[in-house]
Order: sequence, then C-alpha cells, then structure tokens
Amino acid sequence: MSVIIPVAIVSGLGLFFGVGLSIASKVFEVKVDERIEKVREMLPGANCGACGFSGCDGLAEAIVNEGVAPDRCPVGGASMVKQISGFMGIASGEVVEKEARVMCDGRFDNIQLKYKYEGIEDCHAANLLSGGAGTCNFGCLGLGSCKAVCPFDAIVIENGVARIISEKCTGCGKCVEECPKHIIHMVPVTSGFTVFCSNKDKGAVARKACKVACIGCRMCVKACPSDAITVSDFLAVIDPEKCTNCGECAKVCPQKCISDSRVRVTA
Repeated sequence: MSVIIPVAIVSGLGLFFGVGLSIASKVFEVKVDERIEKVREMLPGANCGACGFSGCDGLAEAIVNEGVAPDRCPVGGASMVKQISGFMGIASGEVVEKEARVMCDGRFDNIQLKYKYEGIEDCHAANLLSGGAGTCNFGCLGLGSCKAVCPFDAIVIENGVARIISEKCTGCGKCVEECPKHIIHMVPVTSGFTVFCSNKDKGAVARKACKVACIGCRMCVKACPSDAITVSDFLAVIDPEKCTNCGECAKVCPQKCISDSRVRVTA
C-alpha cells in the first residue's frame, strides 16, 4: 500500500494536469489561416529575402493577412503571381519579369591597372583604395562580392568583370544591393540592346580610362528610330520600354559599348 498510494496520487495528478493542458490548448489555440500554407506552397521556396520579408513564410503571411501583392516576390515569375492571385481572388496585373545586368565591359583587355591589388577578395574593400585598381572609377571591380551573395549561382567573373547567367538569374536583386559601384541594374528579360558602360566622365577622360567606354557622342541617339536613348552626364541610357531591339544604335556606336544582351552568358 505504501507504494500504490503515491503511484496513484502521481497518476491522478498526471491525468489532472494532462486534461487541464488539453483544455487550455483548445481555449488558447491560435487559429492558423489555411490559406497561408497554400500560398506558401505556391511560392518558389528560395527564402532569399528579396521580397523584404523573412523568407517565403513571411511573405505568405503578408499576402494573406496584409494584402501584400504576390509580385513582391521577384523570383517566382508571372505564372506564380497569376496562380496566387487566382487563389486569393485578386487582380494579378501585368508582371514584367526582370533580370540583373552588369553595365560594364571593363575587362582586363579594355582597361589598365593603376596598381596591383593584394587585399581581401571583396569589392567593398577594393573600392576604398582609390576606387579600385582599374583606371575606370565607374567600372566593375571584379572581385565577386555580387557572386558571393547570389543565392542562385547566377554570376560568374570573366576577365575581371562580373557577368550574369540569364538562365539562372531570378531577378532577386541581391547583387544590385551588394555592388559598391551601383552598376548592376534590373532590366526586363526581353530587353536586348544595352549600353555596357557606367562611366560618367567626359568623352576624352572616359576613353582614356577604358577602350570601350561610352563617350556621350549621341550618335546612338540620332540613329534610334524609337527615341529610346538619352544621354545624361556623358552616358547613353536605353529605355527598355521604348526600345524595339532594332540594333541601329549598336551599328553606329564608335566605342562598341552597345551590344545585344540576348547573346547571353551561359554556365
């Protein structure tokens, strides 16, 4: 009896607390909207944070609870946006898929080096030393900080310049944020002809810094039949919304800094 009674008491207490916890779990249960899990399954699962939320779980909750538009995810593309919009019963609108593009062609055979950089392999560190080792202060530093942050292995370093592998790029934008030179831009995937230069110096200075630098000569502006090119700070810029990819600009460019990006870099 001396053993049975304590065991019975402990068992009784266990049963009492178990029932209590069961009742409490029902009373204080936080209802989870089943739509969140459904939306989460539709998202790409990259968890890259490019949407501004804490991964796909955070975005799914924001879409359901806060009415955030599905196109906040730059990775999933138009089909994902339409799928989630249809499920949530909201208008999807037009989705323009974008990819990153490095606006520079300052390869080692196009520039000269001011000094031999022997620091850590980081663009931010190199940029602190007179804007980098290259003669163009606007050019790619080529040390791969953008490559390091890319969650999709979509960036390669070729001859001192970062290049985007279009087939792998999801348009998350992490490389855009990382680049200390701010020369990586997001452009529509359908955008073809691009000015691969970011130099804003006057023509003579730009040409001295890089063999293929834009010199702001405006020949491309005159040749464009769609009025898609403007020159600001001695640098030509193509408006992808107006550009028809006719290629007339590339034909007349004396510096050969305009080319068709649809001739894409592959892995």
